[in-house]
Amino acid sequence: MTDAVVIGAGPNGLVAANVLADAGWSVEVLEAQDEPGGAVRSDRGVHPDFVSDVFSAFYPMAAASPVLARLALDREGLRWTHAPRVVAHPLPDGRCAVLDRDRRVTAAGLDAFAPGDGAAWEDLCRVWDRLREDLLGTLFTPFPPVRSGVRLAARLRGVGGLRLARSMLLPVRRLAEEEFTGDGGRLLLAGNALHADLAPESACSGGFGWLMSMLGQTYGFPVPVGGAGELTAALVRRLGRRGIAVRCGERVTEVVVRGGRAVGVVTASGGVVAARRAVLADVTAPQLYRDLVGEDRLPPRLRDDLRRFQWDWGTFKVDWALDGPIPWTAPEAASAGTVHLADGMDALTRFAAQLAMSRIPDHPFALLGQMTTTDATRSPAGTESAWAYTHVPHRVRGDAGPDALTGRWDHREQEIMADRIEREVERYAPGFRHRIRARRVLAPPTLQAADGNLYGGAINGGTTSLHQQAVFRPLPGTGRPETPVPGLYLASSSAHPGGAVHGAPGANAARAALRAGRALTTATHRHDRHPRPAHRPSSSRAPMSTPNGQPVRQPGPRRPRPPPTGRPSTDQETRHAPCRIRRRSPDTTALSGWRPATPPPTRHSPRTSRSTWPWWAAGSRA
Repeated sequence: MTDAVVIGAGPNGLVAANVLADAGWSVEVLEAQDEPGGAVRSDRGVHPDFVSDVFSAFYPMAAASPVLARLALDREGLRWTHAPRVVAHPLPDGRCAVLDRDRRVTAAGLDAFAPGDGAAWEDLCRVWDRLREDLLGTLFTPFPPVRSGVRLAARLRGVGGLRLARSMLLPVRRLAEEEFTGDGGRLLLAGNALHADLAPESACSGGFGWLMSMLGQTYGFPVPVGGAGELTAALVRRLGRRGIAVRCGERVTEVVVRGGRAVGVVTASGGVVAARRAVLADVTAPQLYRDLVGEDRLPPRLRDDLRRFQWDWGTFKVDWALDGPIPWTAPEAASAGTVHLADGMDALTRFAAQLAMSRIPDHPFALLGQMTTTDATRSPAGTESAWAYTHVPHRVRGDAGPDALTGRWDHREQEIMADRIEREVERYAPGFRHRIRARRVLAPPTLQAADGNLYGGAINGGTTSLHQQAVFRPLPGTGRPETPVPGLYLASSSAHPGGAVHGAPGANAARAALRAGRALTTATHRHDRHPRPAHRPSSSRAPMSTPNGQPVRQPGPRRPRPPPTGRPSTDQETRHAPCRIRRRSPDTTALSGWRPATPPPTRHSPRTSRSTWPWWAAGSRA
């Protein structure tokens, strides 16, 4: 029996397995696809001479992540490389806003849009300099981030306090208008905010756009040399040196719960893998609770919260093999790894509004990656490996364009949407379409088929909006990797801090499992050293008496503890305490012989145990 089972070999699952292996645990990693990596993979599927990143491509969060830094993946052969410029946002009139790793270059470019905007940019950079270390510590640690949060709060006082907090909560449109006079700085903030599903008018989109811009300013948007798959390969090699293999083609269909605790998993082939200490799931929250645990085992409040879970926007992506560089009308865009394509702030608002109305955008905002510009190993000299993606609604109610797209995403609709994206690129780079040697279309169903976590093409494991962040992620009152089932941990981007490739959800889940394992071991050792004395049957006990021989009154049955003041104690309350798992009756059957069957009647404890989840929401039970 292994110590832990990790479901899913995406970046978070592989990070979790590495953290557990470093602690000396034995681990089984089970991956449904034929290769590991989740949304961090590359191939030659567009053209045999071109390396294409199938899903994610640029990794500013990975460069900033202390989680990945501790794994020292450079020792496994991972190398990073950068484009000459980080981000470009060209405009139809030939102007172009540029984010450069040299803040002076960025500021000078913004001054060309409006004098004084360069100084405003450097002011934002100085705020970042003061907050960066503690802000990243707060971002990448489990919620609540006590130590780094306290330090961050202290530093906030020195950079504006409540005024800065207000700025971070602003919609990016408002923040950009307050900070910049010209379009350049405004578009850098807003374009970076739309790397998530945050419209220009969404609360906190200003803070997110600022964060992404500062990450690019400091760390760049790096890529692994040779393709995104090299990051996955480094994580797998690190596991291999610790004696742990990844089992691909092993789709998990159920988490086995016995005695109220996760004790293993069942695979699609009927195999059972037992876990001595923990099961960690690098799958989305709805998939874990509905498909692997089962809604019948969840309390009503949690089932209702799952109904309210919100996905981030769907994604539609096109990969290209190009015969030459993209012929941008704005020359600054030619040297940028990432290019944002939208006519201005109003165009971004219009795009987001169409998505909010469940309409497929007629002029989609596109994020475009120039991979050979960033990493010369991706294609032959003089060519370009490129891609672009945009967002689409999950439930399509209409097409804002003239093609009557319905969201079925059959071959016809995929080709029409790919042509629509190419026409947007052509507006900023006339002649682009003549350089296409080959292309691959990845519609939402295609993305989900290649990675089950990408539901409908959602790439962040759930919306990035404020109502589903921190203590609300993935569901209200959570925010940590622990689940209602003791021994089961959520290790995917559905958990805090959310999407992007940084490994924090996996590392947080692994550390939670390690803490629980240490606590269990300590309790077991304490019991072994100081066992409770066995009680003799009452019939054999000697009568209790005082020194003068008077009998002592025998203690009667223990009176139940009264409920808290103002709280009625009812069977309904104890049976349906929120965030408690409906536990199966104890079963003496060996796990190796367990097979899925009709669940036995459930039994509910009238007392809240130490495994009550989440621990900080205990006072809010219904």
